[in-house]
Amino acid sequence: MERIERKFAQACEKGELALVLYVTAGDPSPEHTIEVVVKGAQAGADVFEIGIPFSDPIADGPTIQAAIDRALKRGVKVATVLEMVKAIRQKSDVPIILMTYFNPVLQYGLERFARDAKNAGADGVLLTDVPPEEAGEWIEIARRNGLATIFLLAPTSTDQRIKLVAEIGTGFIYCVSRTGVTGEREKLPEDLPDLIARIRRHTDKPIAVGFGISKPEHVAAVAEMEGADGVVVGSALVRLLHEEFGKGKSEAQSVECEATGSWEKVTNFIAGLKASAKKKHG
Repeated sequence: MERIERKFAQACEKGELALVLYVTAGDPSPEHTIEVVVKGAQAGADVFEIGIPFSDPIADGPTIQAAIDRALKRGVKVATVLEMVKAIRQKSDVPIILMTYFNPVLQYGLERFARDAKNAGADGVLLTDVPPEEAGEWIEIARRNGLATIFLLAPTSTDQRIKLVAEIGTGFIYCVSRTGVTGEREKLPEDLPDLIARIRRHTDKPIAVGFGISKPEHVAAVAEMEGADGVVVGSALVRLLHEEFGKGKSEAQSVECEATGSWEKVTNFIAGLKASAKKKHG
């Protein structure tokens, strides 16, 4: 948990947004997942969300759904992801958040999952479909194991829910920029600054904006919004990884991935996002 808080604090001191990147564990392969986190941190990423594949990803758009499907076909499970985290920890100190849905964690066992996640080197967990009003047991288990508990707030969130998440959330608060699922968009919602302001009225904890953030221009736009502390980029990176290392495979060959591809293209994309994160306001 301390690693997450430290990264956001360091970004704030530098006058920039913290860059949070999402990747689907095991897509294009477990080795690529490990590599992109290590190389991505070197290129400027502050925090990584590693998605644990689940068969019913209701909050995710087509790009991440496809990545999850490919990972599941490769046999990626919770235990596989935890092994990836262990491998990353041997090479990098970048904060890691495990992002998934409640069912895989429930099947693995809440207490066992929290313990094993912490021992592997994870810093926090985001269970996308767990309402904060019903998260009491999970929060207690996670805190006991030193894991941050991150929750989503959307444009439809009531002031009551915003206040609750501000009280119980740790690490940072995930501000969903718009209603709907994850995915790349051309423009950010016009009312996003108002949503950030609504959340900010209830907390001084870091606020990271995600869903639809896919290019440097989006990062720069969020950097101009008062109250934002970070941005989350997912679908654009997942798509790029598939284009570079997994494209062209049929469903029957989906357990394999291309050996060729440009890591330079991937790291340049990440560096470009970070270069746009400089805040324009005090």
